[in-house]
Amino acid sequence: MLCEKPLGLDLAQSRAMLKAAESSGCVHMVGFNYIRTPASQLARQIIANGEIGDITFLRAEHTEDFLADASLPGDWRTQGRSNGNMGDLAPHIINAALALAGPITSVVADIATIHKTRGGVPVTNDDQSAILCRFANGAMGQLFISRIATGRKMGYAYEIYGTKGSIRFDQEDQNAIWLYQVEGNEGRRGFARILTGPLHPDYEAFCLGPGHGTGYQDQIIIEARDFLQAIHEGEPRWPSFRDGMLVNQIIEASWLSHEKRSWIDVADV
Repeated sequence: MLCEKPLGLDLAQSRAMLKAAESSGCVHMVGFNYIRTPASQLARQIIANGEIGDITFLRAEHTEDFLADASLPGDWRTQGRSNGNMGDLAPHIINAALALAGPITSVVADIATIHKTRGGVPVTNDDQSAILCRFANGAMGQLFISRIATGRKMGYAYEIYGTKGSIRFDQEDQNAIWLYQVEGNEGRRGFARILTGPLHPDYEAFCLGPGHGTGYQDQIIIEARDFLQAIHEGEPRWPSFRDGMLVNQIIEASWLSHEKRSWIDVADV
C-alpha cells in the first residue's frame, strides 16, 4: 500500500492506518519524494559515515509562494486544518529533519494565518509556522514552513552543523550540496560544492554523466522503484506508515504547543 503524504488527516487516523497495515501484513510506504534526490541521499550518507561529526544544530525550511498573493480566491487549500500549510508542506520538511538528524523528542511552535480571508471567504487553516525542536541526540533544531514566502518556488532547504563540518542544501538547486569539513590548512577551508553524479545514490539509473542533473519526475520514479522493491521483498520500505505516523505525531505536538504556548514532549502526544 502506497499512501501519499500526509498519512491520514490527523494523528488518530494515521495511527489507525498504521495498525491496519501492520495487522494485515501488507507492504506499506508513504510518498515523501523530496528526500529521495541523490543530493539528499548523499547528505544522509555523509552524516551516517560521521564525516561531519556529531550533529549540533539543524535549520530547515519548506517555503513556497503559491498563496503569497492575498487577492487569490480561497479554495480547498484554504479550508480545513489538514489542507493548510501544516498539513501540506510541513510533512515534507519534518520527514527530512527526521531522516537527517534522527528522532525529535520535543517541540515548541508558533502557527499563524496571515491572510484571514480570500475572496471574502474566511480562511480556516494556517499560512506559516515556526517550530523549535530538540532531537534525541541532543541537537537543536529550527523549522520554518510557509506557503506565502514571496519569491520562494521550491524552498525545501536545510543546513546541518556538526562537530567536524556542515552541510547545506536547497531544492531549487537540487543537484548539488555544499559540504564544509574541518580538516587541512585552516586558511584553505571553505564550503565545497558537490554536483551529484553516478557515484551518488540512484543518480546512475537516470544519467551516466555527473552534473547533468535529475529532476522532480526522477524523485517520483525513485519513489515508485522503492515501492516495487518493497513488494518484491515483501517488507515495508522507508518511509513506511510508521514513519508517516511519526511525522503526524510531530505535527500534532506542534499544534498542541501552539495552543498551550509551551514546549511539548512528542512522546506524550
